[in-house]
Amino acid sequence: MIDLDRVRSQLADHKIYWHQTIGSTMTEASRLAAAGCESGTVVGADEQTAGQGRYGRAWHSEPGAGLYVSIILRYPFPPDALPVVTLALGLATGEAIFKACDVPSDLRWPNDVLFQSKKCAGILTQLEGSAIIAGIGINVNHAAFPEELSAIATSLRIASGQVHSRERLLVELISSVTSFCSLLEREGREPILEMFSRASSFVFGRRVYVDQGDTMLQGTTAGLNPSGFLMLRGDDGKQSVIIAGGVRPCS
Repeated sequence: MIDLDRVRSQLADHKIYWHQTIGSTMTEASRLAAAGCESGTVVGADEQTAGQGRYGRAWHSEPGAGLYVSIILRYPFPPDALPVVTLALGLATGEAIFKACDVPSDLRWPNDVLFQSKKCAGILTQLEGSAIIAGIGINVNHAAFPEELSAIATSLRIASGQVHSRERLLVELISSVTSFCSLLEREGREPILEMFSRASSFVFGRRVYVDQGDTMLQGTTAGLNPSGFLMLRGDDGKQSVIIAGGVRPCS
């Protein structure tokens, strides 16, 4: 169980709901948001039995090993800012990991945090009325992963060879999320787009394929557009705007 007294003493401005076991922090955060809870409210758990990833996928939530949180955000962002909010959350997660664990990371558009090409954290954003629910899962102290995930997933423990404080990481994460969302509110999208472009090896000049379910695109990444979507220059010379899809490097 996480040391909540330690966390709350450093995050006195945030209401924190912590569960030993929960289906999904996203579901509970959505319920609290619909009931009118304040911005910055955090729902976390030591274990999720139905953790959510993108496109309805499950998020592997080993008990006591990871950081599984959802944060209710109430900022005056228009609905079309959600893609850039996702990028801001990726920046915040990468910053928190580096500050708390000294592990450098790469950002894969739009919502994955990587270490040496393996995923160590993921972000899920959704709207609940006027609130944004930011779901963030970080693989912290996992010693190993199920066989089906071992080739694509890693943890901060595996990356660094050290066990890390989930309490310190949580404090850094909430502080960084607040900082980057405030920057987006104060200065608009451009700083977030520029910072994400610098932090990610996937934004410019990367040969990738994009799995869009019924379509597979291949080409070279060509930056972000003002809405935060990825630009792809196809092998046929045609430029596409990638609104959604799994972006993976070409081998």
